[in-house]
Amino acid sequence: MTCTALLAALRDPAVYPEPTTRVEVHETHISVVFLTDHYAYKIKKPVDLGFLDYSTLTRRHFFCKQELLLNRRLSPDVYLEVVAIHQEAHGYRVGGGGSGPVVEYALKMRRLPAERTLEALLLQHAVAPQTMEELARRLVAFHHASTPVTPQRHYGSLAQVQADWQENFAQTADCIGLTVSQQTYAQIQQAVTAFTAQHSAWFAQRVQDGRIRDCHGDLRAEHVYIMPEQIDIIDCIEFAERFRFIDVASEVAFLAMDLERLGCRTLASHFVRAYVAASGDVTLYRLLDFYRCYRAYVRGKVASIRLHEGPPLQEQPSIQRQAETAFALAARYAARCMRPLLVLMTGLIGSGKSTLATAVATALDLRV
Repeated sequence: MTCTALLAALRDPAVYPEPTTRVEVHETHISVVFLTDHYAYKIKKPVDLGFLDYSTLTRRHFFCKQELLLNRRLSPDVYLEVVAIHQEAHGYRVGGGGSGPVVEYALKMRRLPAERTLEALLLQHAVAPQTMEELARRLVAFHHASTPVTPQRHYGSLAQVQADWQENFAQTADCIGLTVSQQTYAQIQQAVTAFTAQHSAWFAQRVQDGRIRDCHGDLRAEHVYIMPEQIDIIDCIEFAERFRFIDVASEVAFLAMDLERLGCRTLASHFVRAYVAASGDVTLYRLLDFYRCYRAYVRGKVASIRLHEGPPLQEQPSIQRQAETAFALAARYAARCMRPLLVLMTGLIGSGKSTLATAVATALDLRV
């Protein structure tokens, strides 16, 4: 089990196989990342959260290897190897031929510059629409190369989507009054229940059309690096197939939601349009707000879990705001899911209004 002594030791530059002047530490609800001058070492916390189980050393070793394999699909030059952490007579040693017993494993990655994340660039207003188009095309190619999920596995089905939502509601019930209000919780729950009941055919059609793919699963702006020569996308879901084998609409919705959270609504719309244009996946629009709601709610849940872990006092107000903001954003998407839609077609006689209206209605399952 990962212990306090080990976590403290990993802050010491001397335990690493290559020289480094300092070590930075970043912690989430499920992992701790140690940044040396040129590399990042990520270890998994010994936690079992129901949707994720890192409770044993064997499981953490397995999921380190899974993370290495899966992330090489989008960032082959970033993910290097899984290294053992040994306990020696006078401390710990990361890789480098340690002789003592293995007490933990770490995923070793090439360190990327924090200022090149999509999130950092967005906050500096340094992202052009062309960058979002390039990212959209990269994702379309990635999704296209992924093997479609067979219906027998039930990923992306309405039943799986409903089960994921029920898990979310169950795991955030004790957050009511802390990071989410009773009214917001009930509003989102009611909207999700009504939407899935009314549009079950939409979910079935997505499965039938092969839109359920082996995706990234955690497509946040902070996981996208806009490098001068390429776009690197890191930190995909490795701990549960059901969170990675998803509708591509959910993947697109995640980043669109994150862009809107950062105040970049125009770029979010540009990204979605570019993805649809490159993929031809027009019916994605049907479920976009539903999945944006889901993704925002999950962000609220994750921040609430981190807050429950008791982070340092100086970090708690920020994490509290993150959770509250995410739940509020989910509520806005929930309201949009239930809003009636009227599309008006206008134009000169014989210009194709009826033809276009029929095409739009067919794509979005509307009535002319």
